[in-house]
Amino acid sequence: MTDDTMSALNRCSWVSTEQIEIDYHDTEWGKPIRDSRILWEMLVLEGFQAGLSWITILKKRENFRDAFCQFDPEIIASWGDNDIERLLKNDGIVRHKGKITATIGNARAYLEFDDFSQWCWKYVEGEALINSWPRAEDIPASTPLSARISKDLKSAGFRFCGPTIVYAWMQAVGIVNDHLCTCDFRH
Repeated sequence: MTDDTMSALNRCSWVSTEQIEIDYHDTEWGKPIRDSRILWEMLVLEGFQAGLSWITILKKRENFRDAFCQFDPEIIASWGDNDIERLLKNDGIVRHKGKITATIGNARAYLEFDDFSQWCWKYVEGEALINSWPRAEDIPASTPLSARISKDLKSAGFRFCGPTIVYAWMQAVGIVNDHLCTCDFRH
């Protein structure tokens, strides 16, 4: 596609004019992810996003991957106080002690799952929920399903995974397809 064709496309209204966000929307957001480790990485990143804009996380995503050893849960689960202090000094990521310690704990919780992807997708019987929102303001911040998944994640030992974070994660990893009806990337 040419630049003119790409700019003429209809996108969800949350997409800014920044190329990193356009690329994320067009190539990642809402596309079903079945890889357990990537599902976990996205859940962690959504937790770090709480209170911030997603574009902030997108711009720091490679720094996060470097700082968190490509989100290898086996490595992260073994981390302690020295690692927390190291990460708190890393200005390439969001330096929030609660979110960093939650990531370490979430790595430990993740390792308790036989198949995290299967566990995540069971809530929708393996098929993405496809919504038909005409406007961005119609999309809820959370749903009864995201509240249920949040509760189950917390019971499994996860933190920074409230219903709003979980719903944003569900959208990001394609468990829910919330591309607007007018969006050319809906299908």
